Amino acid sequence: MNYFREATSPTRTRALTALATLGAGLLIAGCGGSSGGSSTLTIGNENKADSSLIKAGEVVAPKTPTSGPLATEPTIAAGTGATPTKLITKDVIVGTGAEAKKGSTVYVNYVGAIWKNGKIFDASWKRKEPFLFVIGTGEVIEGWDKGVVGMKVGGRRILVIPAPLAYGKTGNPSIPPNSALTFVVDLLKVS
Repeated sequence: MNYFREATSPTRTRALTALATLGAGLLIAGCGGSSGGSSTLTIGNENKADSSLIKAGEVVAPKTPTSGPLATEPTIAAGTGATPTKLITKDVIVGTGAEAKKGSTVYVNYVGAIWKNGKIFDASWKRKEPFLFVIGTGEVIEGWDKGVVGMKVGGRRILVIPAPLAYGKTGNPSIPPNSALTFVVDLLKVS
């Protein structure tokens, strides 16, 4: 869907411009991925000012549930055993809603930690607003693009992501180089 072609109101135009600016900023912030210089977005660099503009223009993320199994921020323990070399997905809660597929825009809550020690480096819960991305477009690390596919709305999934599918040899300011990561992802909406 091309939002800019459909923008008709000044409010929506400002919101969509903010969304484009946010996306460009995230792209710049996330450059330096692990595979041959491909760009990935760093999850969690959303700007509250940009988010409020987006909300003003009809692009509104779903709210975090206030009751039920997805209403509580999950915790992450340190990994055990050998460092993972392949993507591992485990559904903690199987959702019953729409399924996330390549090309879907998804809204998620998440907690991310360094696999080795369980140290949390980011969580959408702390910002009190879900994160959105389009699956399979390289907006996020490859482990997310692959690991969220097949989830259903209302589901919670653990992703254990090896370093090559995360931030690789370069890491990022809060993630050491060659780090495997663990995420707990709650799928709130698919569009």
